[in-house]
Amino acid sequence: MAQVTIYMNNNLEEKIKTIAQSMNISISKFIATSLEQQLKEEWPNSIKKLSGSWDDFSDLKEIKNSAAADVPRVEF
Repeated sequence: MAQVTIYMNNNLEEKIKTIAQSMNISISKFIATSLEQQLKEEWPNSIKKLSGSWDDFSDLKEIKNSAAADVPRVEF
């Protein structure tokens, strides 16, 4: 397992300590878990379960047909 040194301001450190203590986990575990959640490449199950739960949601054809024309892109 890798070890990483990170630098943060004291205010952030105190917030992390407080949250980790309230969750009864180490600061290292809290940071690792937070990073894992941010880097996930799939939707959580709670979001997946919402699929199809809107009876009045337009289907894809209706959305495409009613979409306004795309605006020209601005090049920088």
